[in-house]
Amino acid sequence: MKEKKRLLFHVCCGPCSIALFEELKEQFDEVVAYFYNPNIHPEEEYERRKKEVELLCEEAGVSFVEGPYDSENWFALTKDLKEEREGGSRCGLCFDMRVKRAVEYAREHGFDTVATSITSGRNKRADVINPIGLTHAMEQGLVFLEADWKKGGRQEKGIAMGKEKGVYRQDYCGCVYSRIAREKQKNNDS
Repeated sequence: MKEKKRLLFHVCCGPCSIALFEELKEQFDEVVAYFYNPNIHPEEEYERRKKEVELLCEEAGVSFVEGPYDSENWFALTKDLKEEREGGSRCGLCFDMRVKRAVEYAREHGFDTVATSITSGRNKRADVINPIGLTHAMEQGLVFLEADWKKGGRQEKGIAMGKEKGVYRQDYCGCVYSRIAREKQKNNDS
C-alpha cells in the first residue's frame, strides 16, 4: 500500500492561502493548515485572521490546527529590533520562529512535507523564507516545499478569490511594529 503524502501548510492569513488550498490538495493526499502566528497584534487582529483561515479551510475541506499564541516569546525575540523596517532582520527572526515551529509540529505529527504561505505576501521574499524552511526541514528529516506563491498568477488569483468571497484583507503584516509604521505612513500621506 502506498504511503499517504501529508503536507503541513503553515498559513499566516486568508489572503495568503485562499488560492493555494486547491493546488496543494492536488499534490498531496492530506493538507493540514497550521496557524502559528504569535507575531500578529493586537490579539483581536490575531483572532480575526484566524477565523478567516478557519472559514476558508472549512470551505476547502482542509483540516485546521492552531499553534500556541505565545506572543511573549515573539516580543522577547524581537525586543531589540523594534525600529527595523519591514523586511529587515526582525522579519527574518519572525519567519524563522514560525517556520521552525511548523516544522517541529510536522515532525511530531507524522507529516513528511512542510510549506508556508508567507511567500504569498507582497513584501515577503521567497529567497529569504525558503532557505529557512529548507534548513529546519532538513534538521528534522522532512521535505520543505519551496515556493514563491506570488508567482504563476497565484497572487492575482488569490486577490480575485478574496474579493469574490469577501475575505478580510489586512493592511499590515501583523506585527505591532509594522502596524505602527503603517499608521505613521498614513498620517504622513494625509
